[in-house]
Amino acid sequence: MEVFMVERSLKGIPMDQLAAAQQRAIATAQEMTAAGTPIRYIRSTFVPESGQCLCLFESEGCEAVKALNEKAEIPFNHVSVALDLTP
Repeated sequence: MEVFMVERSLKGIPMDQLAAAQQRAIATAQEMTAAGTPIRYIRSTFVPESGQCLCLFESEGCEAVKALNEKAEIPFNHVSVALDLTP
């Protein structure tokens, strides 16, 4: 499986809506995995001032990551392969 970065522009989003979106991403990943498409939400980084949000997912392909975000109704600008360098 590879790591994918999802880029989002969420300027002005209230924190409760951001938290709800994160919970939808986690729940949708669990649903998709149970249905046979392995995918895992790793974490998000949000910059309140600019609204930039970067989310990491582990999956077998980019299309599954896009499908998760569409199903969870979380807007995104771009999905790309990334290297998670967390020690």
